[in-house]
Amino acid sequence: MTARFDAIGLVVSDMAASVAFYRRLGFAFPEGAEKQPHAEAGLPGGLRLMLDTEETVRSFRPEWRPPTDGGRTSPALRCDGPQEVDALYAELVGAGYHGELKPWDAFWGQRYAVVLDPDGNGVDLFAPLAASGE
Repeated sequence: MTARFDAIGLVVSDMAASVAFYRRLGFAFPEGAEKQPHAEAGLPGGLRLMLDTEETVRSFRPEWRPPTDGGRTSPALRCDGPQEVDALYAELVGAGYHGELKPWDAFWGQRYAVVLDPDGNGVDLFAPLAASGE
């Protein structure tokens, strides 16, 4: 038997706020997902993003508490190009989400930015920079 990577799970404090945020990023949550204790959106390539409310997690792990020392997970979303990183960052910050790191040309060859989701998890936005000479 071989385990295979299938999903990314996030625990959220407010399902409606989280579904709205991730829908803005193109995740196709089903209608009514914002009212459920567990929601899933399929991703290209067959992976899934799964959201569970804190109450849901505590229902089967009563001792669970949200981390207090910062985010430990960063979903990374590849954009079509550097301009899309800038535009998506501006759209999210303009909608009231916290911009953690303004878009910049990273030394590893990407246009890169970070926006926080409603629970303070960093969401990385990136695109490869054009190779020199292009």
